[in-house]
Amino acid sequence: MANSKFEYVKDFERPDYLLPNTWVVVRIDGKGFTKLCAKYGFEKPNDKRALGLMNAAAKAVMTDLTDIVVSYGVSDEYSFVFHKTCTLYDRRESKLVSTVVSTFSAYYVYLWSTYFPDMPLAPPLPSFDGRAVCYPSVQNMRDYMSWRQADCHINNLYNTTFWTLIQQGKMDATDAERSLKGTLSKDKNELLYSQFHMNYNNEPEIFKKGSVVFRDYELVEPGSDNVAEKIDDLAEPVNQSKTQAENDKKRRAKARIVVEHLDVIKDDFWDRRPWLLSNKPGKIPKQT
Repeated sequence: MANSKFEYVKDFERPDYLLPNTWVVVRIDGKGFTKLCAKYGFEKPNDKRALGLMNAAAKAVMTDLTDIVVSYGVSDEYSFVFHKTCTLYDRRESKLVSTVVSTFSAYYVYLWSTYFPDMPLAPPLPSFDGRAVCYPSVQNMRDYMSWRQADCHINNLYNTTFWTLIQQGKMDATDAERSLKGTLSKDKNELLYSQFHMNYNNEPEIFKKGSVVFRDYELVEPGSDNVAEKIDDLAEPVNQSKTQAENDKKRRAKARIVVEHLDVIKDDFWDRRPWLLSNKPGKIPKQT
């Protein structure tokens, strides 16, 4: 680039490198989605079309950005986890966040007609904001994922009960809110069952657990040699040549990306998928 007298303005840029050797979570949230849901008549308490669209956009982001190891979504939010060894954009916060947010937003709009064919988009268009948080240990990162899934359950149970009171119990929003004030989970479950013969446990897993997106490799049996290492040791960086790193990247790019509705709080999810912590591609499952 040619030098000029105006180049001094670069000195005003703020360095925003994220802490090295930490897990980076970029979390995006819908901007003004309450109005968007009302505008397009999203079903309450959950709209499978809207959730499907969120998941499809998340899969597209992970396809484009192979550095993301796992993501978790519920409602109008998604969390994308970059491995602690990630060096994408030299770990610049502004670059990572803006890339994830813009890529997700672009695919969300692009895929809209697939899930809402009879509702063409019109301004104001859907948009998302984002932030990045660094977590120093595997346990911290897992606790973050557990927090989001626990939040999903708590919110969904409340919303399911709230909207059942309105839709089937013919209450208005104020009365429904008042009747749920101070109730515990067991109270909401009992209310649903006793008044509406509804067993919350039979609700779709996507509503209760949210969506987990990851690359699909052959599962590992817990307790085998592949998962014998301590979880933090498993995530430690390994010395790789540039060629080895490129080969791993290509293998990740070839892996099928899946959306599942699984329990990420318990150890089993992580134990059977050691590649999530190690960032080492596993074996591609045999096609049946």
